[in-house]
Order: sequence, then C-alpha cells, then structure tokens
Amino acid sequence: MESIRKTIEENTGNTNHKAFNAVYMVGERSRVRYWLLGTFIALVIILMLPWTQNIRARGIVTTLRQEHRPQELNSVIAGKIIEWRVKEGDYVMKGDTIAKLAEIKDSYFDPELIQRTKEQIDAKQSGLKSYKNKISASASQIDALQQALDFKINQIKLKVLSDSMELVSATNSYEIALRQYERQQVMRDSGLVSLVQLEKRNQNFQEKLAKKISAEMKFRNTKTELFQIKQEYAEKIFKTRGEIAESQSKIANSEGEISKLSNQYANYVIRNGLYYLIAPQSGQITQATKSGINEMVKEGEKIVAIIPQQVEQAIELFIRPVDLPLLSKGQKVQFLFDGYPAIVFSGWPKASYGLFSGTVVAIESSISKNGKFRILVAEDVAKKPWPKTLMIGTGARGIALLKEVPVWYELWRNINGFPPDFYDAKASTDEYEKK
Repeated sequence: MESIRKTIEENTGNTNHKAFNAVYMVGERSRVRYWLLGTFIALVIILMLPWTQNIRARGIVTTLRQEHRPQELNSVIAGKIIEWRVKEGDYVMKGDTIAKLAEIKDSYFDPELIQRTKEQIDAKQSGLKSYKNKISASASQIDALQQALDFKINQIKLKVLSDSMELVSATNSYEIALRQYERQQVMRDSGLVSLVQLEKRNQNFQEKLAKKISAEMKFRNTKTELFQIKQEYAEKIFKTRGEIAESQSKIANSEGEISKLSNQYANYVIRNGLYYLIAPQSGQITQATKSGINEMVKEGEKIVAIIPQQVEQAIELFIRPVDLPLLSKGQKVQFLFDGYPAIVFSGWPKASYGLFSGTVVAIESSISKNGKFRILVAEDVAKKPWPKTLMIGTGARGIALLKEVPVWYELWRNINGFPPDFYDAKASTDEYEKK
C-alpha cells in the first residue's frame, strides 16, 4: 500500500492523501471480522430453530359425499326431445322438469295403451272369477253326488239284507221240501203212499227249488246293482273332479297371464312418467349434450349435468407411497387454494398467511393410476372457515404438518434424501392443537 501511495504522489504531485486514506481506510480498524462472527452466530441460531416437518401434495376441491358431486342426468328410455324447460346455467330445485320426451318405439305409440292393458287385466280377472265360481259349483255337485251315493248305498244295503233274508227263507223251504220228497220217495218204494202223493211232494219240491233259485238271483242282482251304483256315482264324481282340475289349471294360466299383464301395466305406467326428465336434486344445469327439438336420445344417454347447490366440500390429495405411513385419520392438514393469495412458511405454519385448515377423514387402501394414494380432507370446523366462493375442481396444495425438528436436521435430511421422521400422529395433532 505504501508503494501505491508513492506512485500516486509521483504521478499527481499531490501530497494530500485524504481520498486515499478514505478509500483504503488507512488508520481505521476493520469490522469485517465482527460481521463474519455475527453472521456465523445468526446462522447457528437459525440452524437451531425448530422446524415443522411436512408433506406437500397437490389436489383439487371435491365433495365429501358422492351425491354432492356433479351428477349426470340420463334418459332411462329412448325417445326424442320435444320440449326444453331449462337452459344451461339455470338453477333448478329437486323435482323440477328439465325436458320432455316423446315416444319413438311403435310398441308404445297407442295413446290408450295403459287403459287397454287395464281392460285386459279386468277381463282376465273376470274370467278367473268365473272359473272359481265353476270350481265352487263343482265342489257342491260332488257333495250332492256323495250324499246321493250314500243314500243309494244305504237303500241298496237294506234291499240286500231283505233279499238275503228271503234267500235264507227260500233255502230253508227248499231243504224242507227236499227232505219231505226224499221221505215220500222211500215210502213210495215201500208201498206206503200212492204215486199221486209222491207227485204232489215232487211238485212242492220243485216250487221250493224255483223260489230258492229266484231268491238267489234276486240277491245277486241286488249286489250287482249296489256295485253298479257305486261305479256310476264314482264316474260322475271323478268327472266333476276332472272339471275342477281343468278349472284350476285355467285359473293358474289366468293368474299367470294376469301377473304378466300387471307387470306390463306397471311398466307402461312407469314408462309414461319417464317422458319427463326430473331433477334428482337442487343445483345448476351444465353440460347439455343435446340442443334443439326432435333430437333423438338413446337409453341411458346423458342429457345434462347437475352441479348440486348445497355441498359438503373436501380436498382430494394424492400422497406418495413413501409418505403414506406418516398419515392417519384425524391428522391436521393446511391448504392454500389456487386464486386465493397466501404467504407460506412451511416450516413455521403460524407465520404463514392465507392458509386454511382441514382434517384427514379417509385414506384409500389401494393405489391410484398415477402411482399415489388418494386421501380426502374435510374442513376443520374449529379453525378458519374455507372460502364460500370455493368451486368444485379448484386446485389446492396441501401441507400435512408432522414432527418438529431443528432446521439443521431438516437440511441434513433433505440433502441425504431421507423421508420425514415417523411419529405418533395423534400425539402430534394434540400438540399442534395446544400450540
């Protein structure tokens, strides 16, 4: 420095070195060492400060319940649109008519189809009633035949008894006449009686024999008559029972046809109500896939979408598999939403601004197509409420708060690529709430 001063004096001829002294701080003590020492001490202090470990993930705003998400309104039947009652952007209430359809299938063109089907059902039911009445009449006829059969049987049994008694009497008379004739024959052979007396005994014997044979024939005819009466009435009863079985078969067929017609009738009534597309819930109409009148729609085809008006919002986040063990239900998560200003200090959550709190309510146990696990986070009602203008599909960045560690440890962990420390989620949440 002295040689530099002499060179300046020789070139300028000026021996006043105030500027030189001021620039090179001649005669003054340097404070660089103090600055270096202060910076080192501040760096040590900063490295020893507590840092809240966290997991970051991106997601979107969705709903906690499935029925609160945008719903498709599909046409259950095929048809053509003949009237629109709303337009895109309109808000509708549950039960409001969105559009009206007309039939395109010739099977349903008849405007009196429901009434005609009802008439067919009534006719079948009337026929069914007639068959039932016929069965009742046939059952009464069987009872009458059974009573007549019982009366006839009792009557014939009495006649059989009478004929059997007459047969016994005739048999006894025949046996007596036979013995008398045999004795008369012996006496005739002995010459004790005349031939005339023997012939009278023979005539009497023949009469008794004839009466006996006549009684036997009468008895057998009466028994045959009893069998014939039983057979005759059995045929009549069997025939009537056959008619009952036939009527029962017709009743079963009629009941099957009535069930089929009733099913068709119910389908026609329900289909008649499906010509009107009804809003399943209150919300806004969007994404109309058909425009104009007389456009055809297929069965199950989407007509419009309805965004529900009252929803319970949630955040859908996707977490890396390496971070999944660090999360659990009930864990606190902070968010910043796209379009909403925020200042974020992830390691010092209390120093952040514009963040909103949530609670993990669901963790899916299967991995998604993007190779990450999906979790749902609901609003933390005990903290700052989420913006009312928040829309479904808005982007969100989540910060799951973990364990507190020194700054130097967090820097060392990131440099080495280590995951955050495993910890007790419940204990950490309770500690966070206390703070």
